This record gives sequence, structure tokens and C-alpha cells, in this order.
Amino acid sequence: MAQDEILTCRELRKTFGDLVAVADVGFTIAAGETYGLLDPNGAGKTTTISMIAGILDRDGGEVLVCGRPHSPSSTWGKRRIGYVPQELALYPDLTARENLRFFARLHGLGRAEARRRADEVLAVVGLTDRAGDAVKELSGGMKRRLNIGAGLLHRPPLLILDEPTAGVDPQSRHAILESVAALAGEGAAILCTTHYMEEAERLCDRIGILDHGRIRAEGTRRELVGLVGELDRITLTVEGPRLVPSLLALPEVREATGHEGRVEVMVEDAGRALPRVLGAASDAGVTVRAVEVHEPNLESVFLHLTGKALRD
Repeated sequence: MAQDEILTCRELRKTFGDLVAVADVGFTIAAGETYGLLDPNGAGKTTTISMIAGILDRDGGEVLVCGRPHSPSSTWGKRRIGYVPQELALYPDLTARENLRFFARLHGLGRAEARRRADEVLAVVGLTDRAGDAVKELSGGMKRRLNIGAGLLHRPPLLILDEPTAGVDPQSRHAILESVAALAGEGAAILCTTHYMEEAERLCDRIGILDHGRIRAEGTRRELVGLVGELDRITLTVEGPRLVPSLLALPEVREATGHEGRVEVMVEDAGRALPRVLGAASDAGVTVRAVEVHEPNLESVFLHLTGKALRD
């Protein structure tokens, strides 16, 4: 195990009768890394995270948390996992603060520490001003944020988030994503499932795409896009002499076409190629009025690998 690996899964398998729900799934998550698990509905994602969290026993394979074997009977491992389910796990008649203090006590924190930690977590999820309100009085987005807070109370090195922004308003979604990014920045390893492709692109350092219980592909966004051979597109609005021949001479440029003051340039990595493209325009005496960069997204990769949209 690498020194900073918090979660290691190897060859996870689970069947329900004749149905193979998970087949030989494996991946790792390091400290400070956010790993996204994406799948079409019913393709094994929930079963996989349930086995990792120790909620569901597995038929085969291995789960290591902080280098030690983990299973449904492993108290040591569960103390190092913060599991935030898609369904709200809160008491509606208790206040936000009372809920957190209660769950902190369940995690073994002493009374004084539970009070202090509850207030710290309320600040993390942006609910300090609603601490005394009953959960039933909070908006859906606030409940989601409090649900995440309950998973943070014992400072787990591994946080599992199952659809953390499902059904919330845009403002709450932004607050949740900001909180998750901050937690990763503080060193937490995060396993996140989502049905929002833009969230995966924004949050996740690496992504695993599940289909029919197997990981079809894994990597960074750039690596996944590379699997289907899609290129970045740079669109230039220009004035001056022909630019296309100069661009085609650049090793970074795969294709270039021009028409009525617009030049379309296809490259593998727009971030690296753009300075050379603009330099070629300057050398050719071309004035660039506007630049647009379009990078291929995960949606096209997902469709290519699974034949389905993420929300199918």
C-alpha cells in the first residue's frame, strides 16, 4: 500500500441470486483525493459503496481502510469512515445542534467534546445561524448539509458521500460542493457518487465508470477523454491574412480550418497548445479578437463506454 492510500479495494464481488451486482471492482483513494464513482442506475454503485462502508458483506475481494482490513464486523475501520447516505439520517424534531451532539456521542466523543465538535461542524457546513432550529424547519439543502456534517463529527480520514446534492437547490449545491472541496484540501479521502456530470468534473481528481458491475474505465478527466480520442477545440475570431497554414505547421495542432474570420483549431491539450497558437497568429500578422476553448466532457465518454446517459 502506498503511504498515503486511505482506501484500497481489490476484486470486490457481490451477487444476489443469479444477478452479478459487482464483479471484480478495485480502486484506491489517497489522502486529499476525491474519487468519483459514476454509473447508470442499477449498475453496481450503491452495492459497491455499501460493501466499502461495511454495511453489506461481500462475496469476495478485499477492502483496506488506512492499511487495515475492513469488513462489516470491523469496528476499527468504521470509526475511520464517515458515511453520508443519500437518504437523510436525521431526527426531524431535534434541532440541528442536538442532532450533531447526539451523533457525536454515538461516535464515542465525550459530552464536552461532542458539544464543541457539533459547533465546529455547524460552521463547516454553514449552519451556525440555524443551529437552534428543528430539522423539520430547515430547507432540503440545509438538511443535506447537516447530513454531511453528521458524517464529519469524528474526523474520519475517509468520507463516503452518496449523491450528496440530490434534490437540492443551486445555492445549497454550491455550498455543499465548496464544503467537499475544502475537506479534500484538508487531507480527507473522499469517495463520491453523483448523477450530475458537472459535479464529477468539478470535484473529482479521478473517476471510475461502472457498468454492469464492472469498472469500464478509470482516470482523470483528461485520461478518460483520451480513451475515446476526442480533441480540444480552440476557436479564434481573427482579422488579417490567412492563419491556417501557419497553424498546421505546429506539432500541437491536429486540424485547422478557417471561414469568415473564424478559425477552428483541434488540439490534444488546449492549455498547452494555446500559447503556441496565439504566437503563430502574432508571427503571421493576424489580430486575434476573441478566443474560445471547448474541452470534451465526461458525458461523451460516459455515453461511449456505457451507451447510456448518466441519468438513464
